[in-house]
Amino acid sequence: MKTIYPPGPKGDLLLGNLPEYRKDPLQYQKDAANAYGDVVHMRWVNRHAYLVSHPDDVQQVLVDDARKFIKAPIYKSLLSYFLGNGLLTSEGTFWRRQRKLAQPAFHHKRIQTYAQIMVEYTTRLLKEWQPGQVRDINADMARLTLSVVAKSLFNADIEQDANQIGDALTVLLDVTNNRILSSIQVIPEWLPTPGNRMRRNAVETLDAIIMDMIQRRHASNEDQGDLLSMLMLATDEDGQHMTDRQLRDEAVTLVLAGHETTANALAWSWYLLAQHTQVEARLHQELAQVLGERPPTMEDLPRLEYAEMVIKESMRLYPPIPIFARQAMEDVVIGGYHALKGMIITISPHLIHRDPRWYTDPEAFMPDRFSKENEKKLPRQAYLPFGNGPRVCIGNSFASMEATLILATIAQQYRLRLVPGQHIVPEATLTLRPNHPIRMILDSNPIRQEQPLLDNPQLAGA
Repeated sequence: MKTIYPPGPKGDLLLGNLPEYRKDPLQYQKDAANAYGDVVHMRWVNRHAYLVSHPDDVQQVLVDDARKFIKAPIYKSLLSYFLGNGLLTSEGTFWRRQRKLAQPAFHHKRIQTYAQIMVEYTTRLLKEWQPGQVRDINADMARLTLSVVAKSLFNADIEQDANQIGDALTVLLDVTNNRILSSIQVIPEWLPTPGNRMRRNAVETLDAIIMDMIQRRHASNEDQGDLLSMLMLATDEDGQHMTDRQLRDEAVTLVLAGHETTANALAWSWYLLAQHTQVEARLHQELAQVLGERPPTMEDLPRLEYAEMVIKESMRLYPPIPIFARQAMEDVVIGGYHALKGMIITISPHLIHRDPRWYTDPEAFMPDRFSKENEKKLPRQAYLPFGNGPRVCIGNSFASMEATLILATIAQQYRLRLVPGQHIVPEATLTLRPNHPIRMILDSNPIRQEQPLLDNPQLAGA
C-alpha cells in the first residue's frame, strides 16, 4: 500500500529539500509551515521527514509516545566522536541507566549550592570590565559559563584547564556545525582532512584533562561536593558505578551542554535588552528594589521575577536548541498522517515559539508573556527551550538559575549598548548562535525607572 505523505515543498530530484533547506533552515521551516500546515513532508536525499509544529503533535512525539522514538541518527553520527556514549547520544536501556545515575546530581537542593559560584565568577569577570569598553559579549558569556560549569562539575578553578577545554569544545562545535551545513555530513575518520585533524587533536586535549581529573579524584577518594563526585558515587540497582569512560562521556556532555546553550541565551538577552529600553529600565528597577547594591543570592531568585521573565522571553525568540529531530522506531500516526518506521520527525522550537496562534505579536520582545498569570495560558509544548518529555534537558534548572543570576549580577553594574552598524542574525546549527560576535559598549550607569512596575496592557490574553 502506497504511503500518502502530507503536503510539502517540492524538492530537487536527487537531493530533495536539502539544498534549499540548508541555505536558511529557520526561514525554510517557517515558509513551509505557513504554506503547508502543521505537518509538512520533506525529503533529505532518500530519507523522508515530517516537520511537525502543532503542540499536540509535539506532545505525542516527546511525551505520550516517547518510547516509540529515538534521537535522529545525525546526533550519533556527528556527536558521538567527542561526546562518546553520554546522555545526549545514548539510547534505550543504557540511556535510562545513565539518566537515573546522573539525576541526583541535578536535584533542586543540590544545584542550589552552585548559586554562589555563579555570582562569584560573574563578579570576577566584571573586574576585567571598564566603562566605555567594547566587548565581544558572546565570547565573554561563553568564557563565564564555561568557568561556572568547570567549577560546579569538577571543582576546578584552574584557568589554564578551563581555557583548554573551552578551546577544544569550540573547535569540535565549529567542525560539527560546518558539517551540519555541508552536503557531506559524515566524513570517514581515517581521512586526513583538516577538519578530522582538528577534531582528533581537540578530543585528545579533552581526554587528557578530564581523565586526569577523574584519576586524581579516585586517588583522593574525596567527595568534593561537585557534580563529578555525585556521578562517581552513584550506583545502579546492581550496585555498579559508572566506569571511567562513562564518567568521561557524561562529563564532556555536561560541560558542552552546560556552557554553550546558556552562553547563547545570555548573549541574545543582552542583544534584546539593548534594543528595548523600557524592558531594560524595568529590569533595573527590580534589581534596585530587590537587591539594592548587594549581589544576588539563591534566596533572591523567587523575587527576581522580571529577570527570569527576560531570560524566558529571550529563549522564546532565540531558543538555545532551535531544531531537533526524532526517528520513529515503529509505524505511527502523527497529525492524521502515517509515519513509517525509520522516518525522521523534526521539531522546531524556533518555529513554534513564533507562532501567532500561541503568542500575541510573536516577533516582539515582551517578557510579560511569562508572568505567572500569562504563562498558565500557554498550551503545553508551545514553549520548549529545553525540549520536553523523558529526554528533557537534565540541567534545565541549573541553566535557568545560572542565566538569571548572571543577568542580575551584570545588570546591577552595567547597561550593554550595541555597537552601531552590526548586522546580527541567528545561525541555526547544533545551537542557535549569532552569525557574528555581538559587540557591545559598557555603560556603567544602569537606568532605574522610578514609576511602579506595570503589566504590559498588550498582553491581556497573550
